[in-house]
Amino acid sequence: MNGSEFVTRKIRYPHETPPDFGEVTEVAKGILWLRLPLPMALDHVNVYALDEGDSWTLVDTGIGTRKGREVMEATLAGPLGGKPVERVLVTHHHPDHIGLAGWFRDRGAELLMTRTAYLMARMLALDVQERPVAEAIAFYESAGAAPEVIARRREERPFNFADVIHPLPLGFTRIRDGDQLTLGGRRWRVREGNGHAPEHATLWSEDDHLILGGDQLLPSISPNLGVYPTEPGADPVADWLASCEAFQPLGREDHLVLPGHKLPFTGLPTRLDQMIENHVSALDRLHDFLATPAAAGACFLPIFKREIGEGEYGLALVEAVAHCQHLWASGRATRTRRADGAWVYAQK
Repeated sequence: MNGSEFVTRKIRYPHETPPDFGEVTEVAKGILWLRLPLPMALDHVNVYALDEGDSWTLVDTGIGTRKGREVMEATLAGPLGGKPVERVLVTHHHPDHIGLAGWFRDRGAELLMTRTAYLMARMLALDVQERPVAEAIAFYESAGAAPEVIARRREERPFNFADVIHPLPLGFTRIRDGDQLTLGGRRWRVREGNGHAPEHATLWSEDDHLILGGDQLLPSISPNLGVYPTEPGADPVADWLASCEAFQPLGREDHLVLPGHKLPFTGLPTRLDQMIENHVSALDRLHDFLATPAAAGACFLPIFKREIGEGEYGLALVEAVAHCQHLWASGRATRTRRADGAWVYAQK
């Protein structure tokens, strides 16, 4: 049996067609799946509405753009029947998941998040820059970014978190690993993952076979594991592998995972194996490649097995740094400073 046959047999998609924007699909009793548009290649994010009877609890909110609000408003008034949103639980701090959380809070909804996710979002929302700060430029130089990329970034307004989220409230309700929550008539256990985002909340139903997986448990794509100027010494690859391994004893074949992107799926044990193998294999290819020393910016091909376009460059660069840095932190590579400030990694 080859790998593709194994995947076909083990990972299944009960709903082969996603709901259109503004529509919903019932994925379990009392849980509706809706999608909101994103202005990027991955053009949607999943949101789940849990029926509380006279109100809704939403898990994630979409991005805080005009289009996102319009689709959300149409969905609330239409398929969600005009009932108010009483609570919003945000799985992690990324803008496509937290973008409208403040908008709902302004309307009276309670905001539930892990502490680190909330603090990261608040910090990033307050850090508005018209031009990249020197520390950010130094980070991209240390990653070995192409000189033309660095030159362009010096002159451009960088991505600002605040541009794509509604202002966040001052306060929130903390959830933490191990908490039991009652949402939509089900008891859920909070289990945190790391690597893609710190203290990323996943929710595991204790009454049936459902999991709200956010971006920690995706079916057919791998979330970005990046190192950023905010924590240049991070090792998100180690965090990701540890999280996947911690979930392995808990995952069952019949778990229905409701992910942050793409389609709900079953076959979680196989998917966890794949998510580990994806990065272990990339690290092995990178280790072989570093027989000739290189900076992270020159390591795209062994990690991703394809050429990287301009639109993908930024995310690819921070993920390349993460993989190079993991080899160095785990003792499989050395690194030295080049004259232009770039870290150069070499096989050990």
